[in-house]
Amino acid sequence: MKTVLIVEDDMVNARVFSKILTKRGGLNVKHTENVDEVINIARHKEADVILMDVSLSHSVYEGKPVDGIAITQMLKADPQTSAVPVILVTAHAMDGDRENFLTQSGADGYISKPVVDHQKFVDDISALIPE
Repeated sequence: MKTVLIVEDDMVNARVFSKILTKRGGLNVKHTENVDEVINIARHKEADVILMDVSLSHSVYEGKPVDGIAITQMLKADPQTSAVPVILVTAHAMDGDRENFLTQSGADGYISKPVVDHQKFVDDISALIPE
């Protein structure tokens, strides 16, 4: 069974995403906002795709606050984790944000919140999971 790692600081969003992905998508789900755990999970190939919140208000790496863009940049720069697909999830859905965030981070996909179409959400994530 394929596994999605949800990196999200809002527990309500994490629960909603988790429920949609397990019930509708038949996927395993892990959740953390701990940056060291994210990197460790990616390095050990324990997730097939990472759902990354852009605005992480509690995440710290090496003593400094980091957001989802910075974490994605770290994952994409590391040869051990660069192949793991990362999908940015954000409520920042203004014109140009999608392209800007994807270019800045090197992420593989982008989903705006709130997630209204649950099947499209599952389909967008499933499309990036390697066979």
